[in-house]
Amino acid sequence: MIVLFLSVCVNGRAQSNSKNDTKMKVAVWDTYVAKKDGSVMHFDIIAPQEIVETQVIYTYGREYLRTKGEEGQSLSSKECKFCHIETVKPDWEKEIEQKGYFIFEMENCN
Repeated sequence: MIVLFLSVCVNGRAQSNSKNDTKMKVAVWDTYVAKKDGSVMHFDIIAPQEIVETQVIYTYGREYLRTKGEEGQSLSSKECKFCHIETVKPDWEKEIEQKGYFIFEMENCN
């Protein structure tokens, strides 16, 4: 019985036959930010579900805004709200592993 347990346990985690059981779960934060020109950017901040501190999520959003020339725009609980948890998508996973989050651009992000 011990041998069987060791054969299904990798790195201290029991392994499952289901692909989705081993995929990272991410939290999606729905975000609307007023741009300097008055239009509204709509994007999702996607981070591992374990990150529950809103200030960390807002920091991710502010880093993204800086890359778009929109630094200094308000990003708080008024603009950014937790939406739901889902399984990470393959095209998000590498960026989340590299910098901790992924931005999914939806509207007026250019």
